[in-house]
Amino acid sequence: MQQKRQQKSPSVTTIAVASAASALVLAAGAPAALAQDTGSSTVGGERLGRSDVQVAPLAGAPALPRELTGRSWLVADAGTGEVLAARNAHLPMPPASTLKMLFADTVLPKFDRSLEHQVTPAELADLGVGSSLVGVKENLPYRVEDLWRGVFLSSGNDAVHVLAHMNGGVSQTVSEMQARARALQAKDTKVASPDGYDMDGQVSSAYDLTLFARAGLRNADFRSYCSTRTARFPGGLDKTTGQRTTFDIANTDRLLGKYPGLIGVKNGYTTNAGATFTGAAERGGRILLVTVMHPEAQGRVYDEAASLLDWGFAAAGKVEPVGQLVEDLAPQATAGATGGASGSPSSGAPRAAGNGEADLPPWSRTPVLHGGPGLAPALWSGAVLATGLAAWGTARTISRRRASAAAASAGPAASAVPTAPMLVGGPTGVGVMGIGSTGVGSRTHRRHFRRARALLRRRTHRG
Repeated sequence: MQQKRQQKSPSVTTIAVASAASALVLAAGAPAALAQDTGSSTVGGERLGRSDVQVAPLAGAPALPRELTGRSWLVADAGTGEVLAARNAHLPMPPASTLKMLFADTVLPKFDRSLEHQVTPAELADLGVGSSLVGVKENLPYRVEDLWRGVFLSSGNDAVHVLAHMNGGVSQTVSEMQARARALQAKDTKVASPDGYDMDGQVSSAYDLTLFARAGLRNADFRSYCSTRTARFPGGLDKTTGQRTTFDIANTDRLLGKYPGLIGVKNGYTTNAGATFTGAAERGGRILLVTVMHPEAQGRVYDEAASLLDWGFAAAGKVEPVGQLVEDLAPQATAGATGGASGSPSSGAPRAAGNGEADLPPWSRTPVLHGGPGLAPALWSGAVLATGLAAWGTARTISRRRASAAAASAGPAASAVPTAPMLVGGPTGVGVMGIGSTGVGSRTHRRHFRRARALLRRRTHRG
């Protein structure tokens, strides 16, 4: 009998641990439960590593578009990260200029957009033969924001090389881009040039390019540049007047301004890579990402991307995800930086975040991080709640045990005394008030309360 009683009666430690665990689970919520990987060796889920079409339709789901010729493609929900359908999502292929998304995500937060930089001849040397150019001139000053428009609208490799030299050189920038890819868990990507120009060994995948777009769109400047259709770009000096000239540039993304709700993001083409395209579009408060790589004909990349976006919006709630876009492992210190024109020029150090997060949609604002120094606010709330629940559980258990013992020794009359404690306000927001041996002022209660309060204070001071 005694053994059965011990099994039925939870210990004080058990109650405290269970209370704390429950509170922390409630505080952390779904994001803490979301795995970076689905448990397979393939990033984002085992199905994304397959070469055939992956889709899991439910009742009423629309059929995928016919005649999708892209060797690799993917469509995903930008908010949840759910991959709605894919084919060969991790197939490594030359990315062409879509790799500029990774370049921008790596370098764009470092320099204030109003900073002026004098371009040197060395910065325009070693451009690949046949590179797309915006028309940067040597020995003339350019604002950073103009250079970025040259990158996004004209896919200008000359603008990329100038920004790369500002960042410490092409080699350093390539190294930083590779590190950024690792932080994004883009394991298919090997960087050899900052502009995406064909080079031996330089590859990416539809999955990785979608990660780059999702991360980049968290930056308000990135989002603004990739959605710009036309702009005026600084030219050379007029020989007659000596004044600086300007000329028009237009975004080479053929869906921008034509597909309803299109935000951007980046297109690319080389003879070796074929056509590549990553786009983002919003409809009804929902943002989808799509990447198509190397269709049978260059012009089809836009048609197939548009048809996949149409399908994705129609399939909302009617398909099960076949994979997941994993989260950024790096601290998001620069994710919301906008570098408004009023800011002081940066020397190259990363800027503080938060200038433009109010301008971003909720899905693209800086996420609460886990694993960094200290705890996120939600986890601190959980810790406070856990401590209170643990103290309450301890006092309640002791109260019941002592009351039972007292009732057994004092006779039937004692059993009428109420012993259940109740929560009241206290120094930590939670206290326990009871009647009998665990009431306010009892040494046992005070000892447990002091322990809980000291633990909370130590945790707070560490944060």
